[in-house]
Amino acid sequence: MKSFSLWVLMLPALVVLGGCASADEWKTWSSHSAHFASSEHMGFSIKNDAKSPGKVTRRDVALAGDQAWWGKAVTVEAGQIMER
Repeated sequence: MKSFSLWVLMLPALVVLGGCASADEWKTWSSHSAHFASSEHMGFSIKNDAKSPGKVTRRDVALAGDQAWWGKAVTVEAGQIMER
């Protein structure tokens, strides 16, 4: 009975959270063992949310290639890449 009650409480949360990602995003995430490739990838994603312009450094570009980051790409012009 306790497991049924827990399931009833968790079901709305799963439905709400499941609605946050598109089919393509779910496909991308399910093909990887973790949400982020590294702590640097997580830090980059946190500082570059969809609401603000991208803040990209040359180190970010190098790490993204070296660590094979995945997800929606943050695009900036070459002149917008910050030195630090």
